[in-house]
Amino acid sequence: MYAQIKPLFIGGEWVQTPDAHEIFNKYTGELFVRVGKAGPNEKDRAIEAAQRALAETPLSPAKRFQILHRVHQLLLERVDELAECIAKEGGKPIRDARTEVNRSATVFLLSAQEAVKIKGEIIPTQVAPHFDIGQRLIYTIKKPVGIVCAITPFNFPLNLVAHKVAPALAAGNAVILKPASDTASTALKLCELLEEAGLPKGYMSCLVGSGSNLGEKLLEDPRIGMYTFTGSPEVGKHIRNKVGLRRVTLELGSNSASIVHNDADIEKAAAKLARMSFAHAGQICISVQRIFVHRDVEEAFMEAFLRHTARLKVGDPMDPETDVGPMISEKEAIRAETWVREAVAEGARIVTGGKREKNVYFPTVLVNAKKGMKVVDEEVFAPVVSVAAYDDIREAVRMVNDSKYGLQAGVFTKSITLAHQIPHWLEVGGVIINDTSSFRADQMPYGGVKDSGMGREGPAFAVEEMLETVTVVVNLEE
Repeated sequence: MYAQIKPLFIGGEWVQTPDAHEIFNKYTGELFVRVGKAGPNEKDRAIEAAQRALAETPLSPAKRFQILHRVHQLLLERVDELAECIAKEGGKPIRDARTEVNRSATVFLLSAQEAVKIKGEIIPTQVAPHFDIGQRLIYTIKKPVGIVCAITPFNFPLNLVAHKVAPALAAGNAVILKPASDTASTALKLCELLEEAGLPKGYMSCLVGSGSNLGEKLLEDPRIGMYTFTGSPEVGKHIRNKVGLRRVTLELGSNSASIVHNDADIEKAAAKLARMSFAHAGQICISVQRIFVHRDVEEAFMEAFLRHTARLKVGDPMDPETDVGPMISEKEAIRAETWVREAVAEGARIVTGGKREKNVYFPTVLVNAKKGMKVVDEEVFAPVVSVAAYDDIREAVRMVNDSKYGLQAGVFTKSITLAHQIPHWLEVGGVIINDTSSFRADQMPYGGVKDSGMGREGPAFAVEEMLETVTVVVNLEE
């Protein structure tokens, strides 16, 4: 039985477990792989190995650079192998899966560079005219927080893992990764590369298990110094409440919006929005879910948007021509279908789509969707987008901001004035001018406000989150 189960990576060793989680090909429904399932013993083994590694084999910045840079190279050498794994277990179109692997390689390269840039600073001393502190030197040093627990979702099974693991290692921490169970074999393949790159034992563990069981045990363990999580707001809030004063970064959900102003290049905006509203079947935190179009260009935009949407190929993610693949499960596809039907019953109208075949939900465009409908208020996380018109840019801003979320927003305009004004008006973590809310460059700070989370990712910013600042004061008069 054990030989049929892909082992877990615990403290730098491959460990067989009696229990397994079955991962299925999201398009064919066939069994793809069985991976080990962790319990309390595996959790303790991972934490104890991490503690030993941090105490006995601290990694110098040069060593961190060497390891992370080597992983960058190994990822580039194995793009096709990893992309196939992502496409089969995650349902992501193979073309996008290859992009994900290349992006992940970039994250490791950027993190390697950050590893050798970590520095403290000298604090000026003679700055308080009414309080003489004497001859003292004040400076800061940076230290790892210790053990970082990274909890990742299914939709980017390699790149979102990279965005947590690589900066944590760059900062000198040990990592315990709990990937989404349904896409866990990709994370285990990354562990193979970390091992091949020479990461010392103890610095990396990958544990597969449910949130209600394994996840809770990880949250309760005081030996973990920091949690970095990407997922739903409900789980994010639970983590924040559970771990007390320990450090947390949360990248949560959104119902991201894009604005198409009346001076925008309509054809380009429509093409970009059609592609990114339905990329990975809408299962992206910053997927376009709401589009607000100036009434002057509404008709022209809708014609172009529907034309570009109709060109999207839906089907087998292993087909290099496929644009939209299956959702992660039939249960999720049924949920999306139900939300759309509820919206129609409440007055919305389907312009195109609204069709489901098992766990494939076809790109769906709604009009007349209003506040109070789940497809507007909640994170759909499916290939569903609503389009509404506005008359004034301030009205569009109010519509975008009328949300409990605030991750990113896109704005299409040729006005340089508006491009620089609107970031001050929108209540989001990122404003993307002349592109969709879905744009993300891996080196930029990324995160949201309101229920979309706290903290920032992007290697340079994540590394800073994963370090402790220690202040040193030296009395020079002694």
